[in-house]
Amino acid sequence: MTEELQKIQEPRLWSADGWTARVVKNEDDDGWAVAMTKDGASEPALVGPWTMGRDKKNPKPLDGNAFSTLVKTAHEFVRRSEQQLHAALHQSIAVSVGTQRLTVTLDIVPDDENPTASLSAHDEVGELLASVRVSPSFKLNRASAVAWAEAGFAKPASR
Repeated sequence: MTEELQKIQEPRLWSADGWTARVVKNEDDDGWAVAMTKDGASEPALVGPWTMGRDKKNPKPLDGNAFSTLVKTAHEFVRRSEQQLHAALHQSIAVSVGTQRLTVTLDIVPDDENPTASLSAHDEVGELLASVRVSPSFKLNRASAVAWAEAGFAKPASR
C-alpha cells in the first residue's frame, strides 16, 4: 500500500505519518476527546480534550494543522515517557570514597515475572571495579553507593 492510500482525512479520524487521531465522545462529561495512537500500538499514546464545534454539540472537525500539532505533541509525550523509563532503569551516581572517585550504576532489567538488577562500580578512567546482582528494588543514592564501596563491594543486604 502506498502512503497516499494509508492517509485518512475525515472530520473525526485522521491517519498519516505513522499516527492516527480519533475524536471520541468523552465518557466523563458531555465533551469530546482526541486519542492519538502510533501505528501498530494497541493503546493511545495520548488522550486529551477536544474542542466543541460551533453548534456546541458536536466536535470541531480535525484538519491538517490540528493533526500536525497533535502528532508533534504525541511524539514529544512518547519521547519523554521513554526518557523517564530509561532514567528509572539506568541510574548513575558519582561518589568519592577515600581518595578514589567512583561512578556507581544501577541497571534494572524489567520483567513481569523475574526482574533483575546489577550494581556496578567504575573508577575515574572507566575501569570496572566490581559488579553484583541486587534486588530491582535497591535504592541507589549517595549513601548506599558510599556504603557499598566502603564495604569492599560486597553484595548489599536485601531490604
